[in-house]
Amino acid sequence: MIDVPEAVLSKVRAAGVEGWLERLPEVVSGLEDEWAITVGRPYSGGSEAFVAEATRADGTSAILKVLIPGLGDAASHEATVLRIVDGEGCPALYRYDAERGALLMERLGRPMFELGLPLSRRLELLCDTAARIWRPAPDSGLPTGAEKARWLADFIVRLWEELDHPCSEKVVEHALTSARRRELAHRDEKAVLVHGDVHQLNALESDGGFKLVDPDGLLAEAEYDLGVLMRGDPVELLAGDPLERARRLAARTGLDPVATWEWGVIERVSTGLLCTQIDMQPLARDTLMAAEAVAGLSMS
Repeated sequence: MIDVPEAVLSKVRAAGVEGWLERLPEVVSGLEDEWAITVGRPYSGGSEAFVAEATRADGTSAILKVLIPGLGDAASHEATVLRIVDGEGCPALYRYDAERGALLMERLGRPMFELGLPLSRRLELLCDTAARIWRPAPDSGLPTGAEKARWLADFIVRLWEELDHPCSEKVVEHALTSARRRELAHRDEKAVLVHGDVHQLNALESDGGFKLVDPDGLLAEAEYDLGVLMRGDPVELLAGDPLERARRLAARTGLDPVATWEWGVIERVSTGLLCTQIDMQPLARDTLMAAEAVAGLSMS
């Protein structure tokens, strides 16, 4: 068996695809042969894929990623984003195998998480890095912000029931109201490619700056990415005025603070429930605690 992180094991169990773990050594061995790579040390982070260092035949350092099956079109969406940005803001894509959900891509440096940057500086850098990705991509086939808002609303309702109501109904209704507003606000002609999961664990050093790994890939308001920044660091969010973070992020990027806040509400609740499902603590408790605290707040 190949070692995978506990969070990946939890996601495998939740998806009911335990057989994938048994087949993983054979999959990795086959990719080594077909792509002429040598797979080395696996990474301990992440929750949706087996990720390991790899070296190409010409000595180029790379990363092999094999996604857990049953997670929709995550692999194809990630490959699509990497092809569109072509190394700008995300790692370069070397190879992709749709059947096995495997990607071989550029190896980057340390994650921002290891650098110990203050929150305000981290948010600035993450905004600037995400902005490198934002661009029109109308024919990419990626899901829209409206579709994502509907999906998240359904996900929140389903998981809230399955987990026996780990947060209040007020929190859920706050998220559903925000999701309806963002769905109605979507305009195809104004949508841009967004990363969809911007946080300091996904930001890795590259040529004096950073690139973002693990893109979800959406055609949405750019504020979606800022909403993900709103969901992160939930304890710090409550240390001051939670609305002020939305204002700062919007000011940094020239975007709308209301849309930023509302995407943050949706992301905070959905992520808190997901972390509860896979027992990612204390993040789950902290995130839902923050959701409870801001459930009555609105920027509009």
